[in-house]
Amino acid sequence: MIPITEYAGRDVAVYGLGRTGLAAARALKAGKAKVHAWDDNEASRARAEAEGIPVSDLNKRDWQNFAALVLSPGIPLTHPQPHRLVRLAQMTNVPVVGDMELFARAVQSLPERGRPKVIGITGTNGKSTTTALIGHILKECGLDVHVGGNIGTGVLDLPALHANAYYVLELSSYQLDLVKSLRCDVSVLLNMSPDHLDRHGDMSGYVAAKKRIFNNQTRGDTAVVAVDDKHTQCIAMELAGRGDVRLARVSSEFALGRGVSAIDGKLFDSLASNAVRVGDLGESATLPGRHNWQNAAAAYAACRALGLDPGRIFAAITTFPGLAHRMEQVGEIDGVRFVNDSKATNAQAAEQALRAYPRVYWIAGGRAKEGGIEPLLPLMDHVAKAYLIGEAADDFARTLDGKTAHETTGTLEKAVADAFRDAKASGDENPIILLSPACASFDQFKDFEARGDSFREAVEALGGDALRPVMQESA
Repeated sequence: MIPITEYAGRDVAVYGLGRTGLAAARALKAGKAKVHAWDDNEASRARAEAEGIPVSDLNKRDWQNFAALVLSPGIPLTHPQPHRLVRLAQMTNVPVVGDMELFARAVQSLPERGRPKVIGITGTNGKSTTTALIGHILKECGLDVHVGGNIGTGVLDLPALHANAYYVLELSSYQLDLVKSLRCDVSVLLNMSPDHLDRHGDMSGYVAAKKRIFNNQTRGDTAVVAVDDKHTQCIAMELAGRGDVRLARVSSEFALGRGVSAIDGKLFDSLASNAVRVGDLGESATLPGRHNWQNAAAAYAACRALGLDPGRIFAAITTFPGLAHRMEQVGEIDGVRFVNDSKATNAQAAEQALRAYPRVYWIAGGRAKEGGIEPLLPLMDHVAKAYLIGEAADDFARTLDGKTAHETTGTLEKAVADAFRDAKASGDENPIILLSPACASFDQFKDFEARGDSFREAVEALGGDALRPVMQESA
């Protein structure tokens, strides 16, 4: 835990008692703050009380006494409108901060020589994989590494700050909205496409939130930017114009004269001189497809910025075990392979998965994002048949009419069974059943992890003793 001592002896409100809120409450309490925690959900309040966290209804408190409101990132800050407690804090001049801002201030309070390295990763897609990959590389290189933030462990639940440690943090746009003081030694921006626009107002608001990862960087820090879309290209040009931060461009689309490129899976380093081929990313079974090549290029560039040896970085990339629910190889039954990409909660993420395989039996659906699956229609030659689930099933069926074979199964379990039936009877060589929903999960599941777990359980029930691990990637 990272104790937060800034508010010792002062009253602090904490609203939202999920993973990050509980971590913040624990850290503040450890730092001797007078914590007043609240969540509208009774079960969440009960969990906090069971941990000894003081719970009181913030709607009934005198806000003149609060030194800060620590807001969980899932609570609306500005759009579609500020949460009522945010408005109350603003009316009483109580600063609104998040857990990442508390972390940033704790780092900032340390003397420079006692400061750990901070590596921040953001983007619309791929940030969890890239965060975990950077953490894996640093650990394989023998460094003291702590991975968390929007992935896994809440940032304030990570081990206490100390020199020579490396904190590798996934940063969501929600978290970045609440950050003012964060300075990353290395910041990584992967890609930008429309997402969470209801929380940011429009695309410009979303882009502005993501760009906050570069705030406070100085001349000795590095900004790693993947320049494969127009938004990131513009941001890279802005950073180059600033001149007060080192810029490392990466791409899985273009051979860069200066930067890191992953072209057709071959990784090239031209950060300091002419391009040098580092290795073939095909050696990594868990990083298939162009989107994962971008992730690998960004992770490589970030680790190079930290002074690590290219050969050691690449060797670690090839041993990366991958993440659950992100192109996860669940197993194989009678020659049919099952891939769990439940984390693909929007069309762009699903596009990367569809591009990674020449032909799939595709399970899609859930609670649709803006634009649905219209952007995926050019990839229907990769889809043997689609199996549609959840709230979006009927709309997706209309979108796919005349474009590819499809059926509405409603449930994930039925989709798995029907897809297996068709794939097994198809005569295809090494057929693949891909769960890549292009939707949020909240219509049928509490989150994408629960959806992915349900997929895995359905495959295991279907295969029984016949389920075999996948030995290598064929994409």
